[in-house]
Amino acid sequence: MTLAAGKGAPREDFRFPSEERLRTDREFREVVRKGERTSTPHFNVYRDFLGGDGRKVGISVGKRAGQAVVRNRVKRVLREFYRFHKCAFPSGSRTAITVKKAPPRPGLDAVTEELLPAIRRRWGPKEGSSRCGQAISSSEP
Repeated sequence: MTLAAGKGAPREDFRFPSEERLRTDREFREVVRKGERTSTPHFNVYRDFLGGDGRKVGISVGKRAGQAVVRNRVKRVLREFYRFHKCAFPSGSRTAITVKKAPPRPGLDAVTEELLPAIRRRWGPKEGSSRCGQAISSSEP
């Protein structure tokens, strides 16, 4: 459901449509191979800049992160992080997020506290980043 123009922010701002995903293994590997990297204790973030209007994000959680339930939860939380912090992913960029090991508290707050400062340190804050850094929603149990 989309809000009419002038009555508030459209819901599309908080979606993760297929146009914004790294869809192929080849594209994901290209970002990892050619992109710049930043690391945190639980994540690696790779980014390259192609220019243009769109942004693309890919998420990879390997078996070393834990059993299927844990891996799926981490992926869900990372997708939620992207939806609420799109300002940290500028237009014209492709970003790949890989999980080294699952965080002990894989909730949105913990992931945001770890990833957002690392992304800002590496690539700097972006214009209009007022929403970034605020806990909009929590998926903590």
